[in-house]
Amino acid sequence: MPGAIPDDASFDPATGAWRIPVTGIRRTMARAMAASVFTAPHATEFLSVDVTEAVAARERITALPDFAGVRVTPLLLVAKALITAVRRHPLINATWVDGAAGEDAEIRVRSEINLGIAVAGPRGLVVPNIPDAGSLDLAGLALALQSLTEAARADRLRPADLSGGTITITNIGVFGVDTGTPVLNPGEAAILALGAIRPTPWVHRGELAVRTVAQLALTFDHRVVDGELGSAVLADVGAMLADPVVALAWS
Repeated sequence: MPGAIPDDASFDPATGAWRIPVTGIRRTMARAMAASVFTAPHATEFLSVDVTEAVAARERITALPDFAGVRVTPLLLVAKALITAVRRHPLINATWVDGAAGEDAEIRVRSEINLGIAVAGPRGLVVPNIPDAGSLDLAGLALALQSLTEAARADRLRPADLSGGTITITNIGVFGVDTGTPVLNPGEAAILALGAIRPTPWVHRGELAVRTVAQLALTFDHRVVDGELGSAVLADVGAMLADPVVALAWS
């Protein structure tokens, strides 16, 4: 249960408080998040998207013989859309590198898309990644996502799974949250948050209707990504989720 006192906590009668040791993954994540917030200037943009057609496409994909036994989730479609957007705007797949004394800083753009997935594991939040996710077809990406999340929740991740990410997705919608401002994974220039997918009143083709709507939030390192690039990436992801034909045309 989120927010429960962990097993490694001890009660201090003198203060009337539980004392939780900050070690292991808890310490690693705390240091990483603090370093990210106090080093990279964060900016976040938000977008509401009518994903009715994407949800229908997901159902049709699930029924295909090639996807028998494969978990086709909304996160999968968002991941595929983000990968395509990165291909269209490769500068988003970058990291800021400070220069040594007397040298200029530089921006390094990665050629491979190593897609990080934020997962709540038994020892806290972890961000394993799928190496070279851009080389996978939709079924391969689905299997990689499934394998990675299962390994994280079973505490079976390898050290290699947790390093080398270039851009991340966090699915806060599974907790019933509409949107948020995600913190960058250190060394990455962007992180995309997927919020809850809900039936929502929406103007569709000039008429008010109930549509299936999702909230997206893109946080980026403003040293690397300006507002124009951040907006373009977020808009592209939204366009592909709103219309699967656009996703097919850009893939």
